[in-house]
Amino acid sequence: MEALPVLDRIRVATITLNRPERLNPLTFESYADLRDLFTELPHRTDVRVIVLRGEGRGFCGGGDVNEIIGELITMDAKDLMGFTKMTGDVIRLMRECPIPIIAGIQGIAAGAGSVLALASDFRVVARSGKFAFLFTKVALSGGDMGAAYLLPRIVGAGRATSLLMLGDTIDAETADRYGLVSELVEDDRLDDAVAALAARISSGPTLAYAQTKSLITRELDMPIGAAMELDAMTQALLMTTADHAEFHASFNAKRPANWTGR
Repeated sequence: MEALPVLDRIRVATITLNRPERLNPLTFESYADLRDLFTELPHRTDVRVIVLRGEGRGFCGGGDVNEIIGELITMDAKDLMGFTKMTGDVIRLMRECPIPIIAGIQGIAAGAGSVLALASDFRVVARSGKFAFLFTKVALSGGDMGAAYLLPRIVGAGRATSLLMLGDTIDAETADRYGLVSELVEDDRLDDAVAALAARISSGPTLAYAQTKSLITRELDMPIGAAMELDAMTQALLMTTADHAEFHASFNAKRPANWTGR
């Protein structure tokens, strides 16, 4: 996995899975790197958007069969629990991270790769893109890494049951029809589409985006009364911000708003 380059102009941090000859499989080390990155990033003031990409012809083929599965079958219960909790921490931290995450997906997003895409806020998918929640194909639960929590909330319980239980691969058009895709583009437009979305988000009202993401995540399990209360408190707080006042000033001055994230 490559280090984070941060582009000063639009403040986009790009995380690239970079083992293209093997479809960018995840290893013990890359899981730990992702966990540590998503722990660190919320504390950085120079990042407004995170882009998650895979190098080459695929996004991520999942956990490395030999480097992970070959090792897992030799571990005891304590070490196995440590590993599975770490993989879950990656997804939890992605959802709790206040910075919007864009996954740019070409080729296969399988297993853990499909859940990384699922945990992102936006999935820009090329027509070559494919999703496979294939955990049952290796005789494990389809609910790995929070997939059974997240997927039904995006595609519905019926489709999630089919995808998680059978583990079949679906193409980009099917994923788009199911609601997994934020934007479906031609393969030669994927980089431009990801960059355009990243630029749009990074130049927008970042506090508003962060709070919107937080509410979407937190209110999944709240009764409506608690959710409405949290909405009201959040909105009242944002009404005190410089960005909200800037909207009013820019509207009356008939000029674009200059969002500062304050």
